[in-house]
Amino acid sequence: MTTKEKITEEALTLFAEKGYKGTSVKNIADAVGIKDASLYNHFKSKQEIFDSIVELVSKHISGLSETLGVPQYDKPDTPASGFFIKLDLDGLKKITRESFVFYLTDPYISRFWRIAHMEQYANPEIYAMFRKIFMEDAISYQEKLFKEMMEQGVFYPGDARATAISFYSPIYLLLSMYSNQPERKEEALEILDRQVEEFFRIYRKKD
Repeated sequence: MTTKEKITEEALTLFAEKGYKGTSVKNIADAVGIKDASLYNHFKSKQEIFDSIVELVSKHISGLSETLGVPQYDKPDTPASGFFIKLDLDGLKKITRESFVFYLTDPYISRFWRIAHMEQYANPEIYAMFRKIFMEDAISYQEKLFKEMMEQGVFYPGDARATAISFYSPIYLLLSMYSNQPERKEEALEILDRQVEEFFRIYRKKD
């Protein structure tokens, strides 16, 4: 890793262990093995380091979509619904499982999750970033997806946003429950499978 990458890596670990406010620039520099003044050659402030972490986490999430082959709504010529319409129950469970394990075990996302929950009352700005990435953006994507699927007659007609929340809420709950116990992921996945099965049964029209 470059020195700049090492700074980001060590800062992410320290923020996850001690919190954003509990970590000083000196702490980060010491962990990297450089002097405080040298750190400022790469970042102007602790906030800028944190901003680079947010950018890194966002890239990891985008990378997941590419890995799974799931289209994004920033590519209007490829409607996401066209991909999901072809999925049967097993296919939907597979994608949901892979996404869940990624969020639970990815070293960057899991540490960022911990930071946000530590700072949600002490630093509302950090929690606002977490809320956007892990709540608002996720629900917004699914709302657009389910709206399309309702319009195409694949899902029963209804409130697309409420449907998105119904799908995502169990995932978010399980991530919250198991974020500090990734070794119990199989237990979480069994619960997740049942949630996806029930969602499929309620919302998707029979062929």
